[in-house]
Amino acid sequence: MRTATVTPEGDRMRWVEFEGAEPARVYVHGLGSSAPAYFAAAAVHPLLAGRRSLLVDLLGHGLSDRPTGFDYSLESHADALAAALTAARVSGAEVIAHSMGGSVAVVLADRHPHLVSRLVVVDANLDPTPPRPGWPGSVGIAAYTEEEFLAGGWAEFAELVGPHWWSTMRLTGREALYRSAVHSAGNTSPTVRERLGTLSVPRTFLFPEADGPLPGADALTAAGVSVVAVPDCAHNIMLDNPEGFARAAAAALAE
Repeated sequence: MRTATVTPEGDRMRWVEFEGAEPARVYVHGLGSSAPAYFAAAAVHPLLAGRRSLLVDLLGHGLSDRPTGFDYSLESHADALAAALTAARVSGAEVIAHSMGGSVAVVLADRHPHLVSRLVVVDANLDPTPPRPGWPGSVGIAAYTEEEFLAGGWAEFAELVGPHWWSTMRLTGREALYRSAVHSAGNTSPTVRERLGTLSVPRTFLFPEADGPLPGADALTAAGVSVVAVPDCAHNIMLDNPEGFARAAAAALAE
C-alpha cells in the first residue's frame, strides 16, 4: 500500500500499486466504493496487465483518510487525486474511472491536463440530477439534509443498497459519503458532460448496453468521444462482465 498527503491539514490518500511499464494506469472507484475491491481483477487481466497500475481510494473512501472538514466536491476530489498522483510521480496517465470516479477523472483531466493522457469513463454521471428520495444512489442520499443523513439516514440507506455495495460503503466516512453524493448529483459548472466534450485527450465512455442508447451520445461522438455499449452488465460493468469490460477498456486504450 502506498500513501501521500493531499491536503494542507495532512489528510492522506492511499492506493494499491502494481509494478509495470509506463505510462501508468490509474483506476478510480465510484461513490462508496474502493478501487482495490472494484478494479483488482481488471488491472491484472491479461488484456490490461503489465502496466504500472495505481488503484486509488479517493479521500473519505476505502483505505484513505476520512476528514470531516473536507467539502468532497468533484473539484476537491480531483485536486486531492492530482496531489496523490504528483506525489507518486505519475504524469500522462491512462485513467480508468467508474461512476462518480469517472466524473472526478473528467474534472482531473480538465484541471490538471498534464496528469492524464487517456481517459476511460465507466458509466459516470455527466449531468446534474435532482434528488430522488428512496433511490439507491447519489440522488437518494442527496434527498436528505446532511443532519438527517448523519443522524440515521445512513442506516436507512444501508438497507436500501443491500450488502454488496454496503460492504465498501460502510468504510466510507459518513460526511464523505453524504457530501460526495450531493456534489456528484449536483455536478459541476461547466458540467461534466461539457468538460468531457472539450478535452483534447483520447476519451471513451463505456455504458451498459441494457440501458439503451446513451442520452447525448451523438454530441459526445461529434466531440471525439468514443461511446461504447458493453453487453451483459449493469452499472458495475467491471464486476458484472469482467471479460467484456477488459476487452472494451483495452480497445479504448489502444486507439
